[in-house]
Amino acid sequence: MKNVSLAAVLLLGWLAAGCEQQKEEADAGIVLEGKTMGTQWRVSLAGVPAAQAAGLREKIQQRLDADDHELSTWKKDSALSRFNQDRTMQPYPISSNMADIITVALRIGRLTDGAMDITVGPLVNLWGFGPDQQPPHTPSQTDIAAAKALTGLRHLQVTERADGAWLQKDLPDLYVDLSTMGEGFATDHLARLMEEEGIANYLVSVGGAVLSRGHNPAGSPWRVAIQKPTDRENAAQALVDLQGHGISTSGSYRNYYELDGRRISHVINPQTGQPIEHRLVSATVIATTALEADGWDTGLMVLGSEKAQALALREHLAVYLITKEKQGFSSWMSPQFRAFLLQQAPDAR
Repeated sequence: MKNVSLAAVLLLGWLAAGCEQQKEEADAGIVLEGKTMGTQWRVSLAGVPAAQAAGLREKIQQRLDADDHELSTWKKDSALSRFNQDRTMQPYPISSNMADIITVALRIGRLTDGAMDITVGPLVNLWGFGPDQQPPHTPSQTDIAAAKALTGLRHLQVTERADGAWLQKDLPDLYVDLSTMGEGFATDHLARLMEEEGIANYLVSVGGAVLSRGHNPAGSPWRVAIQKPTDRENAAQALVDLQGHGISTSGSYRNYYELDGRRISHVINPQTGQPIEHRLVSATVIATTALEADGWDTGLMVLGSEKAQALALREHLAVYLITKEKQGFSSWMSPQFRAFLLQQAPDAR
């Protein structure tokens, strides 16, 4: 959904970081994987009997398929698509899952001054990163203004009542897109499934969102590598111990296209209606849940390096930023992130 490859956050066992012993130890565990939400999911397990793992793959796929059918903007019959198609502006019944995602999104949107906006769908579609095709030419200012007029978190409200959760809009054409947070939510959902199955040692991921609990097959903490913003999928920028937290990375260096001589990023600034053009190329966030991390990383990417740093310090977020410089890249981490850091690439600065 978010179109950030799993390679943006690499699992150490598949990093081949110059240590064959680690790879052999990782191979002793069980790895399940598949596809969902236009990306990949992966579940790594330690200390789980093969018989139990054999029946787990179907449960995982069923849960993720249900999430996709609820949150997808690509499926016309999904719960979210039905809300987007409804023009009555009356309170619309939604699941507790969707209420949770939107509540978190509205809070992060407010704290980022609208940089993270789940109503930005018309602009995402206008620039060709939604269900609509890539435009043949750069959208005009008139088209951008028209799409912007259909956006804004102020037009959306979640209400929890005794009879359930309700979502309401005051613009008939308001279009909610949860792509920026769907992977994080699905990752948390996988973690809950592992707990339901009595599994204590696991690392789960959907797309660029990852969450871990317990230890790996070698008895060590699960470790995750943050990728360098290059086309080399095994180039690690930093290595972290999640300590039971979730992590998510948003980057502008993979999902883009060229249009009218301009590089068009999939990250859209809701305020300008334009793809971002600043030098921040990667934002990684560690939080108590993958959903929380998945929401913050998008907002930080929109803001750019300086504003993202100020926000991370103000909100005490565990953040790692990579910025493109004239020669190479520079990195910055918040004090909270440093507590998770195991090592950083020698050329990181």
